[in-house]
Amino acid sequence: MSNGETQVHQFDLAKLTSPAGAVEDWARTFLQQRAMPTNLKSAIEYAFFGPGKRLRPVLVVRCCEAVGGDERAALPAAAAIELIHCFSLVHDDLPAMDDDDLRRGRPTLHKHTNEAMAILAGDAMTSLAFEAIASGIDDAALSRAVARELSTATTDMISGQIYDTLPAFDADTPPARRLELIHRHKTGALLRCACRMGGRCGGASAEQLNNLTHYAESVGLMFQIIDDLLDVTQSTEQLGKTANKDADQGKLTYPGVMGIDASRAEVARLRDAAHAALADLGASAEPLRELCDYMAVREK
Repeated sequence: MSNGETQVHQFDLAKLTSPAGAVEDWARTFLQQRAMPTNLKSAIEYAFFGPGKRLRPVLVVRCCEAVGGDERAALPAAAAIELIHCFSLVHDDLPAMDDDDLRRGRPTLHKHTNEAMAILAGDAMTSLAFEAIASGIDDAALSRAVARELSTATTDMISGQIYDTLPAFDADTPPARRLELIHRHKTGALLRCACRMGGRCGGASAEQLNNLTHYAESVGLMFQIIDDLLDVTQSTEQLGKTANKDADQGKLTYPGVMGIDASRAEVARLRDAAHAALADLGASAEPLRELCDYMAVREK
């Protein structure tokens, strides 16, 4: 589909995201077996198991399946990337960062507990992500490759947060280029990582991994443009987090730089590019195509 033909009512979101349940089960067992202070474990569980799209772990599993792999092979990597994503949300919400009180329709972790616990729980989720990979993936070469993907993406994500909140761009860097650097790092890095880790867990060939990477780069940027659009078109109640936050903080956004209509046109272009990247993967990549179409029209 192209040119805005995607229909919201066509999506069976529960089916598309069904791997999320298996990822949560794997993560729950992993966390239950890991000795740590009770209050720290409770804080991590609050951040990890709260409501959420689980997009990154689902992409890990769906990309594994798209290249012929089994869901079970992808679960440790899927849990690991969700731990990193949740750490980033907990730290982003802190008073020193975005200073948010609401996340996924609930109090942010530092409001639910306190700032010290939120900082330490985020720290712990970072290290636990790599424990999950090391303990869950028996093949040493694959474990190293997956850990390398995730560590690189985590650093890139943090770089994106710097670009967004503590920028040090050259004076002649145009706003559109600054915006792309922010989004390709802050949001795109983990989405790209999810797809590449999934491909590796499924035994992808170099060509298949390249296809998944191109898909991820398109949907990663598209996802953030949609986030920017939702921030200016939806209410706090609809989003489950504070609306208009970026504009209020003077941050660069696609609607702010390009306008709403041009931003929507860019979403359509990126959606088509993502579909094109999957052309050689055939029917096994259909869930990835549907996830792309859903992400292009999501409303929160």
